[in-house]
Amino acid sequence: MGLFSSPAKVYKPAAEVDLGPGSDEFYISPNVKAPRVAGLLVKIFVWILEMPIIGPMMLYILKKDNLINKLVQDADIPEPPLFTATHSWEDTPEQNVSLTKPDLSPAERVQEAVSCLPARLEATLADGALKRWTIMDFSNAYRSGETTPVEVAKRFLAAVKECSGPGLNMAFFISCDPEDVMKQAEQSTRRYQQGAPLSALDGVLVAVKDEIDCLPYPTTGGTRWLGGARPCAADAACVAQLRACGAVLAGKANMHELGAGTSGINPHHGSTRNPYNVGKVAGGSSSGSAAVVCAGLCPVALGVDGGGSVRMPAALCGVVGFKPTAGRLSNQGVLPLNWTVGMPGILAGTVEDALIAYSAIVDQSQPSYLRPELNLPLLNSTPSISNVKLAKSAKWFNDSADDIRSCCDKALQMLHTHYGWQTVEMTIPEIEEMRLAHYVTIGSECTTSLAKYLDNLKRSEIGWDARVALSVYGSFSSRAYLNSQRLRNRQMYFHKQIFKTADVIVSPMTGVTAYTLQDDAFQTGELDYINGAALVRYSIAGNFLGLPAITVMVGHDKEGLPIGLQFIGRPWSEATLLHIAFAMQARSLRQELQEAGSVLRPLEERLIKASLGINGRQCCYVQRESRVILKRS
Repeated sequence: MGLFSSPAKVYKPAAEVDLGPGSDEFYISPNVKAPRVAGLLVKIFVWILEMPIIGPMMLYILKKDNLINKLVQDADIPEPPLFTATHSWEDTPEQNVSLTKPDLSPAERVQEAVSCLPARLEATLADGALKRWTIMDFSNAYRSGETTPVEVAKRFLAAVKECSGPGLNMAFFISCDPEDVMKQAEQSTRRYQQGAPLSALDGVLVAVKDEIDCLPYPTTGGTRWLGGARPCAADAACVAQLRACGAVLAGKANMHELGAGTSGINPHHGSTRNPYNVGKVAGGSSSGSAAVVCAGLCPVALGVDGGGSVRMPAALCGVVGFKPTAGRLSNQGVLPLNWTVGMPGILAGTVEDALIAYSAIVDQSQPSYLRPELNLPLLNSTPSISNVKLAKSAKWFNDSADDIRSCCDKALQMLHTHYGWQTVEMTIPEIEEMRLAHYVTIGSECTTSLAKYLDNLKRSEIGWDARVALSVYGSFSSRAYLNSQRLRNRQMYFHKQIFKTADVIVSPMTGVTAYTLQDDAFQTGELDYINGAALVRYSIAGNFLGLPAITVMVGHDKEGLPIGLQFIGRPWSEATLLHIAFAMQARSLRQELQEAGSVLRPLEERLIKASLGINGRQCCYVQRESRVILKRS
């Protein structure tokens, strides 16, 4: 350490750390003071960083006394490194589940999932419930002849065109081929006419993040160059499974360039806007996937989650974000940007739709001794599950904006009142240490995976903010990487101990709600480390430790922007998470209706998107009081 640097941290053995509510473990909140940088200042910063001698000197100075050095690189950590977040087979008892056979096809698994669904929730609610069209809405309308996949595809393409126009510039998609979409829809329509749809997903539109291979599109990773350097030869495994179910692959959704940011601002393909308020960010890196579901253009989309990149934008856009256990879904055909922390994930309008999509894309190609067989939650059972214990680490939980903290606390009280579930106070130690270790890990893996391309690439082909990220990623030492894996081992131990007492860990999904898009960032991206740190604060365990996690909307802030609550589960406990999220969704929707009254009462409304209506009953996208409400008229 340098003469004026504070000493690095010396960690005591993990087994000696107190995880109780009265633990004296010190919680470190990210103390980010860097100003937001965008526009010309980003360019100047990049030029300095990339100068042969001055650049490395600047990085050295910036890192000299920062927390990565103190808490990770130079720290004294007793545990050995753990290099992957994979989990061995565990017999995790789960309530009210259906065990599926291991040899079922994707379409057969979808049928199993449909049989687990409850009666329509809105049947128990007053007319005028907040509503997005679900997978089953489309499937039932197709089967009854009320509409066809062709008609819906035409409306979808019209909506995409309108949303992409100069009036809105929503930037939902990087690629959307109308000819291919219509071809798939025509094939699906013929199957329905012949009385032989492949599954409930047949004819249902699904967007795919442009980090996942999906023919006939190139996979760009949000860049202008990667699609040409790495040709897409086949569908990714998860896409092939959806296609086998008859889903209409709607195009490649926009994303933050190389997944190297949390805002969804992309200088090459446009900055995805949040449908709740088009002046706000959609989050990232799966920005387009979250926004198209929020807007009602697709009931389901695929994303990739390497550091909360599915769950963060889901929370900011008010939809469900679901990341299963590492190894539950196949990574085949996904850009290998961060192979020990990243995996596909699901964004959906409802928990039911997340379940259906999950059943379709789960990977059952591996032998059962490597991963448990698939449990599907019986969401049609009443009550769903009982005696649930929710672990809450108060200092971490409360390190969020006032509106978020208040809303999430209210949600926990609601779960206790209506289901009798208990919140158990515990301490999850070394949260900031884990975030920094994950940052070193994902950054090191990203630069390693891209090295063969970056060595021969002109820097001008990479966005300005991504160039800063890559410069920082490339500066991490082997010592920092190895110590990060030691911290991964510690956190694995801590979380296993917590799951001996609690069923899930609960937290807000983000520390802030969607923040404002600034015009000066559209061409350069932005360096907003304060909002970035707040967005990722609660997402790391799902990726760094390979744990399943789900977020569901539980309310809104004072501006009407969505707030998400996250549940993190034991390995392989996806069915339990879906049960809990479904229960939370049901209570939140009822509370929303009680507070808002009839959402169809006369209000000043402005139509901002084309309707995907089914005959006379339309699903409209309207903005009122700074919120987009989807309603059936």
